[in-house]
Amino acid sequence: MPSSPAVNVARLTYLLVCEAAGFFIALSVQHSGFDFPVWAGLAGGLLVAAFFVLVETLIKGFTLRGFSTATFGLCVGLFCAWLLTRVQLTSLLELAFRDRLSTQDNFEQLADALRLAFDFSLYASLGFIGAMLALRSNRDDFAFVIPYVRFRQEAATGQPVVLDAEAVMDGRAPAILRAGFLHGRLIIPRFVLDELHVLANSPSNANRQRGQRGLESLEQMQAAPDIQITVHDTRGMSADETMNTRLLETTRLLGARLLTVDENLTKVAKLQNVPVLNLHELDEALKPSVAVGERLRIPLVRGGKEEHQAVGYMADGTMIVVNHAAANIGSTIDVLVISTLQTSAGMMIFAEPYTGA
Repeated sequence: MPSSPAVNVARLTYLLVCEAAGFFIALSVQHSGFDFPVWAGLAGGLLVAAFFVLVETLIKGFTLRGFSTATFGLCVGLFCAWLLTRVQLTSLLELAFRDRLSTQDNFEQLADALRLAFDFSLYASLGFIGAMLALRSNRDDFAFVIPYVRFRQEAATGQPVVLDAEAVMDGRAPAILRAGFLHGRLIIPRFVLDELHVLANSPSNANRQRGQRGLESLEQMQAAPDIQITVHDTRGMSADETMNTRLLETTRLLGARLLTVDENLTKVAKLQNVPVLNLHELDEALKPSVAVGERLRIPLVRGGKEEHQAVGYMADGTMIVVNHAAANIGSTIDVLVISTLQTSAGMMIFAEPYTGA
């Protein structure tokens, strides 16, 4: 993946800083009476910059969340380095240049120059690495280091929601958000976006239509002013892991909830104590419960399997078979529920015309 302009500008700035430090180190050594060419200082600054740029490139998958776990060890290391540079630098220089020093003033001048250059290079290098980590991290990673940021964000917008490919293609998430039953910023992992792209280019007509519908749904959500949606970069995850494993890891990493329509993924998420929302479970929960003996008013739209039967539908699509009501097809009547039947396709309700007796 190509580097962003901000990363390239930071690299160039750091290179110039190292070159300037090398130049001033060479001048300071020359003023102290030593034969040290300027080009050597510039070359040294270039080598230092190249080394840390290489280190920064190698750890490009390392974000603030991983960096924060090593903060304590880093602080201990810096403290030890500080003690060594402050306590032993003068003694080491005296041992190394004892025979070449002409005056005490030359020694003190060289020691001060090297100490300043070393401190400047150390802080510049560590600052550069920290800046690169910050540029490659998203605001969710900062919540691990600064919990108050996430607290304020959740109080205002709710806990983030991670969508899988099936939930994106389902298309009901925006409507649930607008209705106020779901709060939080929607997050689409990068590998989910890649999966939708693969489906949209699939040779299978069914998969291609599903993928295109998912991409169109994402475009509509991004264009909606009342929906916050972001794409989360997951370059640090192994490509060998399954899609469900990466979804669960991303959800846990961001402290979010997972929105899906996959029953098996829902079960696995619950077993791993990952907050999960299943649209099918929501749909089942919203279906009205109908009891035997309940009175309903429905429109009859067609005939049933038997000649005397008529069929109507409730608002949620539940089919009601009404006995002895074929003459009322095309009209709306009151019916009395006499039995219910749960099938693999849903619930069927059997009823008879309500006579008022």
